[in-house]
Amino acid sequence: AGATTIIAVDTDPRKLDWAREFGATHTVNAKETDPVEFIQSVTDGNGADVVIDAVGRPETYKQAFYARDLAGTVVLVGVPTPDLQAPEIPLIDYFGRGGALKSSWYGDCLPSRDFPTYIDLYLQGRFPLDKFVTEEIGIDGVEQAFEKMHAGEVLRSVVIL
Repeated sequence: AGATTIIAVDTDPRKLDWAREFGATHTVNAKETDPVEFIQSVTDGNGADVVIDAVGRPETYKQAFYARDLAGTVVLVGVPTPDLQAPEIPLIDYFGRGGALKSSWYGDCLPSRDFPTYIDLYLQGRFPLDKFVTEEIGIDGVEQAFEKMHAGEVLRSVVIL
């Protein structure tokens, strides 16, 4: 999509390795380094243009909010559980930081528009879908696949009938 700096944040070194394989130019382990400070340092103090929270927890959303630049966008992709509340952020920070906050369900995808683009990118070798599939399983392996997903052991398990 033309991004020149792609920063991946996680607490799992294996996921950070995967992120580098998929094009991350920088990675930060949030257990070892404050991700907001790291992102600010990599962006000359400006913050990121777009920050995607793929976790959906108040603490990661707050980090995403402060890691973006003043005109940046935070996109909440990780689906929060119904019991979670928005993080405590001073209202003046919402006002003073500007930018945009949004959620994205299923990537705001329009299959009739987007799937042909994904297919074209895949056929051009620019969208390595095969690398996203960690394992192929039978229908009887679905429960184990969910356990592996929750443990962070796989990117995607694909059911083969």
